[in-house]
Amino acid sequence: MVEIIRSRAPLRIGLAGGGTDVDPYASEKGGYVFNTTINKYAYSTLTPRKDHNMNVTSMYYGRYRAPLDDGPLPLDGNMDLIKAVANYFEVKDGFDLSIRSDVPAGSGLGGSSTMIVSMIGAMVNWLDVDMSKMEMAGLAYHLEREVIGLKGGKQDQYAAVFGGFNSIKIDKNGLAILPARISQDIINELQCRSVVCFTGMTHDSASIIGTQIKSYKEGKNDEALDKAKEIAIRMRTALRHGDIDEAGRLLGESWEFKKKFSDKVSNSEIDNLYDLAMRNGAIGGKVSGAGGGGFMYFITKYDKKPQLSKILQDAGAQVTDIQFEPEGVISWRSRHD
Repeated sequence: MVEIIRSRAPLRIGLAGGGTDVDPYASEKGGYVFNTTINKYAYSTLTPRKDHNMNVTSMYYGRYRAPLDDGPLPLDGNMDLIKAVANYFEVKDGFDLSIRSDVPAGSGLGGSSTMIVSMIGAMVNWLDVDMSKMEMAGLAYHLEREVIGLKGGKQDQYAAVFGGFNSIKIDKNGLAILPARISQDIINELQCRSVVCFTGMTHDSASIIGTQIKSYKEGKNDEALDKAKEIAIRMRTALRHGDIDEAGRLLGESWEFKKKFSDKVSNSEIDNLYDLAMRNGAIGGKVSGAGGGGFMYFITKYDKKPQLSKILQDAGAQVTDIQFEPEGVISWRSRHD
């Protein structure tokens, strides 16, 4: 029998405030993001080996093999997430790692951050490392953003670790997770009035965020970022009080300000889909993540959900049923022949 370690981390939908968690805005003016995790996941399966090699298999990026006893692995753009994790834990014992995600890369659901959280979850289980949720999320951020250098914000790693509906508040004193504690009745109602669709386009979030940072440094989008932060606080309140119509309106308002972050956030295809949705029952919506493609999220009138789903499907979008996931990353062990 071979013991294997599996890990699963949930992807997230950014509801409001996304972009305010990106430095230098977050550090200088304070960020506030409101998001929720969904039942779409990044998975890692780790199988110990008897040698000192790391073998990685990815459904999107193919295969990679490297020795672990020749010093730190080079970060060269090829499987850097797992390399950074292996380097951090100074792994010398060999392992096979199989990784996959329920959504394609560039989908706007926090894919790379969720994947590194999944990898860390498996590694921590295998090595029997005692690590709190806050430490795990902080490590994921440090490795992805600071060690590897992938541009992005601070919300994705924390959403994947903690799970559920959360506000993430960032200021000069650090970062705080504020669980929204929304009643199950309200979550059920929101579930029945949510439509998620894949535009068919993926994006390079780092490139879009790069233009957002440039615009902020030039003083072109700080007002829009301030408004996005304010809307995130108001949306949390609306949902806690069960005012889903107001949450829908705020979602649309958030999108209007988000488009001012960078000229790459939207495009004609996204605008056309959005306008179509608004004419067919959506109260408001937005692209999840940095923009430019990926998944769109709409809040709709209860009786308009079937119509809106069909209209979007007919327009070429891929409508996806989702459930809100209350749990963050989990890992477990299994035995196989």
